[in-house]
Amino acid sequence: MFIQDAWYVACTPDEIDGKPLGRTVCGHALAFFRDAQGRAAAVEDFCPHRGAPLSLGFVRDGRLVCGYHGLEMGADGKVCAMPCQRVQGFPRIRSFPVVERYGFIWVWPGRAEHADPSTIPDFAWLDSPGWAYGGGLYHIDCDYRLMIDNLMDLTHETYVHASSIGQREIEESVPATRVEGDMVITSRHMQGIQAPPFWAAALRANDLADDVPCDRWQICRFTPPSHVMIEVGVAHAGHGGYDADPRHKASSIVVDFITPETETTHWYFWGMARNFKPGDAELTASIREGQRRIFGEDREMLERQQRNISAQPQRKLLGLNIDAGGVQSRKIIDRLLAAERQEPENLRSA
Repeated sequence: MFIQDAWYVACTPDEIDGKPLGRTVCGHALAFFRDAQGRAAAVEDFCPHRGAPLSLGFVRDGRLVCGYHGLEMGADGKVCAMPCQRVQGFPRIRSFPVVERYGFIWVWPGRAEHADPSTIPDFAWLDSPGWAYGGGLYHIDCDYRLMIDNLMDLTHETYVHASSIGQREIEESVPATRVEGDMVITSRHMQGIQAPPFWAAALRANDLADDVPCDRWQICRFTPPSHVMIEVGVAHAGHGGYDADPRHKASSIVVDFITPETETTHWYFWGMARNFKPGDAELTASIREGQRRIFGEDREMLERQQRNISAQPQRKLLGLNIDAGGVQSRKIIDRLLAAERQEPENLRSA
């Protein structure tokens, strides 16, 4: 169900500052920590001595020490030592490729020999001084693909987020969906509308009037295994909409890294990157809090949706034209999953 040969956001650097972190990614229980050189590492969260979770231990001199009997594990999965015991013959546990980039720690749960850091998408604006970023993490009890559906069809904003970013013009504007290789792009443009509360506040924060007609856009981009980046914004009407000069608009990129945990749970790393007033920490905190509330509304809806689906798996869900972005994203996921299942057989017959 999960694409294994891919990079997923596993955690943020602060989550492994001075301590290990246990987190399940794509069905793999992993222990993350920093080695003696300060590099992020990941191994199976399983002590080969008695099966205790290594993440319940601690880090000493770059080694992961089991909190049950003190067995010491290296970043390569090799047992290093244990008090008063001979452990040289202990089997090595699995280690996983890890890369720290763009303010996140990425893990490759698939075949290590296929892990190529250059295939991590370019999110340079996440650590660019010309941009500001604020975000957070939710653990959500639903199939990760339901979150992709949610983000690739923003029609729900009119109803789920009526008090912040929703407005009737969203459902009245027909979205356009196209596929470019392994990327799905769904876009929606609205002209001559009033900015909803969230975007009215963004206009004010950028020293722009918030009570004049605006053009609004939402451009959702899905890339496998499960990333969705959404260009959003408003511009004073008559200045070119999406292409307006920065003097006339407030725009951002909604960042959505969706990391499967189990078939019905996932980790959701959410945030927003903006290129106006990047040095305003108070504005960043305000936007983060607004997003936190908005995504909290999504969380409730998605978890209740999953409960309904799990309780009645025989029910067939219906599709509409607004679902095209999610449908095409699932097709790409299914195609890549099928290719992974076929590859070992091809290698055996080669």
